[in-house]
Amino acid sequence: MISKKTEALDAVAIRFAGDSGDGMQITGDQFTGTTALVGNDLATFPDFPAEIRAPAGSLFGVSGFQINFSSREVYTPGDRPDVLVAMNPAALRTNLPDLKPGGILILNTEQFNEKNLERAGYQTDPQADGSLSSFRVYPVDITGMTLKAISDIGLNQRAAVRSKNFFALGLVYWMFNRPIEHTLEWIQKKFAPELAAANERALKAGYHYGETAEIFTHNYTVEQAPITPGRYRRISGNEALGLGLLAAAELSGLELFLGSYPITPASDVLHFLSQQKHLGVKTFQAEDEIAAVAAALGAAYAGGLGVTTTSGPGMALKAEAINLALMLELPLIICDIQRAGPSTGLPTKTEQADLLQVMFGRNGESPLVVLAAKSPGDCFWTAIEAVRIAVRQMVPVIILTDGYLANGAEPWPIPQMSEIPRIPVQFRTDPEGFKPYLRDEMLSRPWAVPGTPGLEHRIGGLEKQHETGNISYDPQNHEFMVKLRAEKVRKVADLLPPTVVDGDAEGDMLVIGWGCSDGAIKSAVAGMRARGHRIGHVQLRHLNPFPNDLGDILGRFRKVLVPELNMGQLAMLLRARYVIDVHSFTKVQGKPFQEIEIRDAIGAQLEAN
Repeated sequence: MISKKTEALDAVAIRFAGDSGDGMQITGDQFTGTTALVGNDLATFPDFPAEIRAPAGSLFGVSGFQINFSSREVYTPGDRPDVLVAMNPAALRTNLPDLKPGGILILNTEQFNEKNLERAGYQTDPQADGSLSSFRVYPVDITGMTLKAISDIGLNQRAAVRSKNFFALGLVYWMFNRPIEHTLEWIQKKFAPELAAANERALKAGYHYGETAEIFTHNYTVEQAPITPGRYRRISGNEALGLGLLAAAELSGLELFLGSYPITPASDVLHFLSQQKHLGVKTFQAEDEIAAVAAALGAAYAGGLGVTTTSGPGMALKAEAINLALMLELPLIICDIQRAGPSTGLPTKTEQADLLQVMFGRNGESPLVVLAAKSPGDCFWTAIEAVRIAVRQMVPVIILTDGYLANGAEPWPIPQMSEIPRIPVQFRTDPEGFKPYLRDEMLSRPWAVPGTPGLEHRIGGLEKQHETGNISYDPQNHEFMVKLRAEKVRKVADLLPPTVVDGDAEGDMLVIGWGCSDGAIKSAVAGMRARGHRIGHVQLRHLNPFPNDLGDILGRFRKVLVPELNMGQLAMLLRARYVIDVHSFTKVQGKPFQEIEIRDAIGAQLEAN
């Protein structure tokens, strides 16, 4: 056995990249699960191609998975990877610009043939022309050694080659002192015996290659992160959203109904909840977006927890039915997992560009409650809060997440249901003095389930007469009802706790974000505060209505910076509401913010007059 040194590191970002059929997402998922078991804090960023199966070796068919793990708290998947595993030339070409200078580059040499180099746009082999001289390059015949390791199992060439991702995974497990037992157990459960044997042998071959190959002189270790004691699991945003809706149904005593039409990146919520029939969940995969939201609205009318999930294009199609829910004043939950647009846009990439659509993308004066989750795990709590508000105010609530949160993952402390406050729900049953639009102190109307004796009432999209719910064309009544529905939404702000300001409570700059920018902003603000700047950070969950104390917080800072993955939508709303000078920092590339981008934007604004 060759004696090799072990070097301790504080944090590492690794990116696996290859064809969409190379199993990079499986590789990343397994590395993530094992790293969570080791006790590191982590964050991940899966990056999918839009094509279901792009031509092999093409630039637009590259699939990637990045994980950032550390011995301290992690807020982002890392700006630039320290390690890049490139399974072919296309993966190298599309990802090399992100690799840190001096970073580790592992190349699957078998794929660097003339045909694949040409497909990736290389005129010469980058392994030989000096273009990789600033990196630590490890050429490894991953494909060839995989085939050799499993040659006696009897798989055909096509099936055998597909095990190469496990060889790469085993090698990286060795490089960073990760155990392989968790993945070995997963392989046995996941695959048929012949494929399981091949994948298991490829994983072990990669691991032992790292131990014995002379090109690897040492490996690395990352110590456990200090963590609050408790029971944890790795969770993605879509899983957390589904679990939050399940928890809300349990806390409210309502039957969960999901009406949905498959759309990237929201489909996993439908997939997850469709497997929960044993918990009383009903899921309906509709023929289109309109049928999906209409079915969910029907469930809310019938006294259930009606939910629909979609992305930006589906929100456009659902707009009329959402407005009907507003007019009926029913507690419908609409989950918009945003993606890059417009139109089909970049369906597998992330963006925060639906804010103005969910605020104003309906006919007439139609304000609704809008919430935004800030991390994969926070999707759970956002779902519960959305249901709590919806049934208290009898109003539709829109939840905004995005592709980055939906597919990203983090360690999540599993809460005790007994410690989460119940969601009180009251159905009207007494016909004495009943009026369908009679208001309580928060202006919400009674929830009268159809079929309850003596509570028969009209429904529909035509304007309602105050209290009676009868159809009304009276101009003064219409204006009264429009203002009343708006005030009912505004009153949600009266229910909110004080807004949390991370960092300094007053000073040079307040950085306001929403959604997936939280981790990058948090890291950037911490870095700038360490340099002596007085900076606060507010990550808004409540986008409509804004918290009552937000105006006071804004007034305590000399400058306000709003980073967004759009062209400045929240900044526009803040300027309009508070009539202040807001500096907008935007990015519309289908990629999340990097910490350094926000740190530089903060520095530039602090230096400006």
